[in-house]
Amino acid sequence: MIPFFAFVGLVFVMPIGFILVDAFRRTTTSNGTVRDPVTQQFVHTSTTRFTGANLSQSLHGVYLTSLETSVKLSALVAVVGAVLGMVLASAVVNSRNSVLRQVVTSGSAVLANFGGIPLAFLFIATLDTNSGVLTTFLQDHFHFSLVDDGHVQLSQLSGLALVYLYFLVPLMVLVMTPAIEGLKPQWGEAAENLGASRWAYWRHVAGPVLAPSFLGSVLLLFCSSFSAFATAYAINSSFPLVTIRIQSVLSGNVLPGQENLGAALALDMIVIVLPLTVVYQLLQRRTSRWLT
Repeated sequence: MIPFFAFVGLVFVMPIGFILVDAFRRTTTSNGTVRDPVTQQFVHTSTTRFTGANLSQSLHGVYLTSLETSVKLSALVAVVGAVLGMVLASAVVNSRNSVLRQVVTSGSAVLANFGGIPLAFLFIATLDTNSGVLTTFLQDHFHFSLVDDGHVQLSQLSGLALVYLYFLVPLMVLVMTPAIEGLKPQWGEAAENLGASRWAYWRHVAGPVLAPSFLGSVLLLFCSSFSAFATAYAINSSFPLVTIRIQSVLSGNVLPGQENLGAALALDMIVIVLPLTVVYQLLQRRTSRWLT
């Protein structure tokens, strides 16, 4: 177990420790008020102190707006992706075509890990406002504008939500397929013998059993969307997401003395994601009691 704990400490514990320290550390530089005893010239001096100013600033202005937008976008795509993925997973499990099941499962495994710059380029080439293949096709042949008529624009919230669903729905399929397959046929047969309808079976038996797994999957989709960066940045580098704000801070686009503001923003993300991760683990533990 020593290599495992060493890996966890190096990759997870140490970075979180540095984030905690930097989030509360602020360095201020004086304007040449101290004289160097050797050169007799006034020099700049820096003072480091621990304060909550970074955290306070991360929860105001454009940074608070970015945090709220990230939560809103993540919640939207998590709920929509969970519903669509649940329907697709149920259809795949109940399908009698084994080839179709293999194709959908394999495709979901590939698409769930397809993100970043390639995914952004795919959607830009397809749905770009001016030169997208699908955009120009609909405009030329059907006089339908995705922006004006469909209200879909990649650089806005609706467009990013569509892009995120491209890999979140397959992720939901991968997560929920084993849970749906874990439903024992005997439960359905017993409910039918007792005179229960199909709806009553899903409401009183299958639904409560799958609810912890479904809610846990929603949290998983939320965290995956909340931490995504490259795809949104490639589509619109100025979109108000907290991950893009962190990148801007790390690039030096801040005032002097605010270099650790990115650590404060990262700490805000940890505060949001950590409780969701704990709840997800509890839901998974509860699900395993029924589906094992």
